Amino acid sequence: WDSSEYNRWLMLSFPLLSQHVVQDEKKVVHYVLLNAPWSVLCYYAEDLQLRLPLQALPNQASNWSDRVAKRLGVPSLLHEEVPNLPLDYYTCHFKVNKLAWFLGSNEQDTFFSSTQRHRILYEILATTPYGHLNQGEVGVDRLLSEDVFVAAFPLHEGPFVVPVDRLAPESLTQRQVLFQYWARWRKWNRYQPLDHIRRYFGEKIALYFAWLGFYTGWLLPAAVVGTLVFIAGIFLMLSDIPAQEICESEDQYQMCPLSSERSFHSPCFYWKRMNATLAHRWDCSDFEDIEERPRPQFTTMAPMMMENPITGAEEPYFPKRNRVKRVMAGLMIIIMMIAVVVMFLISIILYRAIISILVSRSGNFLFVASASRIASLTGSVVNLIFILILSKIYIALAHFLTKWEMHRTQTKYEDAFTFKVFVFQFVNFYSSPIYIAFFKGRFVGYPGHYKTLLGIRNEDCGAGGCLIELAQELLVIMVGKQVINNVQEIVIPKLKGWWQKYKLRSKKRKSKEAQLGLVHQGPWESNYELLVCEGLFDEYLEMVLQFGFITIFVAACPLAPLFALLNNWVEIRLDAQKFVCEYRRPVAERAQGIGIWFYILEVITHLAVISNAFLIAFTSDFLPRLYYQYTRTSNLQGYVNFTLAYAPKHFASQHNVTCRYRAYRDESGRYSLTYWNLLAIRLGFIIVFEHVVFFIARVIDLMVPDIPESLQIKVKRERYLAKQALAENKVNLGASERKSEPPPALCKQHPKTGS
Repeated sequence: WDSSEYNRWLMLSFPLLSQHVVQDEKKVVHYVLLNAPWSVLCYYAEDLQLRLPLQALPNQASNWSDRVAKRLGVPSLLHEEVPNLPLDYYTCHFKVNKLAWFLGSNEQDTFFSSTQRHRILYEILATTPYGHLNQGEVGVDRLLSEDVFVAAFPLHEGPFVVPVDRLAPESLTQRQVLFQYWARWRKWNRYQPLDHIRRYFGEKIALYFAWLGFYTGWLLPAAVVGTLVFIAGIFLMLSDIPAQEICESEDQYQMCPLSSERSFHSPCFYWKRMNATLAHRWDCSDFEDIEERPRPQFTTMAPMMMENPITGAEEPYFPKRNRVKRVMAGLMIIIMMIAVVVMFLISIILYRAIISILVSRSGNFLFVASASRIASLTGSVVNLIFILILSKIYIALAHFLTKWEMHRTQTKYEDAFTFKVFVFQFVNFYSSPIYIAFFKGRFVGYPGHYKTLLGIRNEDCGAGGCLIELAQELLVIMVGKQVINNVQEIVIPKLKGWWQKYKLRSKKRKSKEAQLGLVHQGPWESNYELLVCEGLFDEYLEMVLQFGFITIFVAACPLAPLFALLNNWVEIRLDAQKFVCEYRRPVAERAQGIGIWFYILEVITHLAVISNAFLIAFTSDFLPRLYYQYTRTSNLQGYVNFTLAYAPKHFASQHNVTCRYRAYRDESGRYSLTYWNLLAIRLGFIIVFEHVVFFIARVIDLMVPDIPESLQIKVKRERYLAKQALAENKVNLGASERKSEPPPALCKQHPKTGS
């Protein structure tokens, strides 16, 4: 496409449009700089229903630790004064004919914030036509997809590095403030300046960092409790009577040959309160997207045209029946990929069995004694490698499938893509821990009747049960993934940034400025050399998967929250540096919350309750010990003998040995009455546990309102002021009447057509 028609339309909205040309040895780069005049800003501010200030308020943002520290009269270790703190405001939807009622309306340069200006400019760019409207030839997004333009982005506010001559905090730009007080590593123990992030990057990105900080704060007490439980578990293990019974038994228990609980409350309840507070403070509580435009790829590939029932305009259309067929075909491919994950899981199971046999036959005493541990640990590492490889393959496949399904809007596209990736990643990352927690050792059989898989005997849990191996698997997968991701987030952006600058910078420039000896690089050039911001999907996915690890299997690995906390301290600063230093400034987007990810977190929370109930009931020794204490003796003396069964007589006579194995069976191999009693107790415990936890969660949900009372009062006050300011029939006397009349130049009039 020729961009001249598009530029002609842009000139109607941007009379201040300017162009810069930079030429090197290989190519010429044209930069088009846009700056909207006051009348255009006012028109689109009303059209987009932007909220502007009516009355200023002191910023009352605070954290719970600050409030506690103030009451105790001690300084807060996490709080830091950040310069140029944005004020809080009572706001309402902008109306041009009520301009005088808005605070600061006489200051045209500062009345609209930079993010509001960016939002207005992007709206114009996205709706400006360049060809036939009935063919969807509208907007800069489609021009970008067809390589007419290579980039479209707002400029950063100068460099992020603070010059030597600008040491006063009040003189720093917004970007420099974020770098100095947020993105630096030494700020790891400080609260994030969320209002500054929102003012510079917009609500959507600010809400991500708000949620990440909230979640990390929730991890802190969880990590402390988990560490204490781990330490207490070690001491209890050292003084455990059944363990002493085994050590003092000598050869009493000849084993047949083998080839503490807790749950954390979900942070979802309290996040809803914080989310509501931030959404109102950032003027997003009543935000609703206007009719969303079709995706550029959709308009290009749609096979037919149809009238939009809302706008009445002809636009590209894809039949719903065809989309349903493609979605069903995509689901079949997802199921096939899940089957591939199961095949890899089976291969890992066989790998552990084979390695254990090979190491046992090595003849080295140290290796033979640790054969099962070596097989388990190396199997976890190999499993992590498979998981990461399958993740990369499937994400690329999910992109292809979601594009093929032809979703009309970007929101529907992102929701479909998120669903596909999360379902697959859930199975990919959690299949091995689920197998160890709930299936390993359940289908072993008994001496003389062992069950096999492809000719190899099924895996059994070690002498200490499967919880230890489950904890090892969780730590290898979770911590290994975190370390690899952090290394990638440090190294890959640096390499991409270097390559981007290498491609764009030439040894010799041929521009007019260079010929005159002026080689100063413009801000549009330095911004173009930065990396493209690829959104928040990968960041959310990483944190949601981590949340699943530390909640679904928390009963098995009390140290998981500690490793998650350490990772998140690094993650916050890494993400901050990427957005402030390495990415082009993204277009500010509005949002009410974290979107579909909140519902995914709620689903994981419910699964975590069920998972931990089964872990406590079936995988741990918690219920068998209680049963033994109530039916035999309270001091657990003889508990080990209680958990061991005798091998069948035909097996003992065949091998000329009387041996024991872990099971509740009689000498013929059938399940004993104790097994059935314990099974009934376990199932009853699961039902009671789930009902009690869900009941407590429901009570807390009812007791803790989603919207704090102080916020409800503020909302009512804001509505009252908005009603007073925007009343159409309000009678003004004297000077007030003359003041309320808008200047003639600001009448509601379309900036392009003048109508």
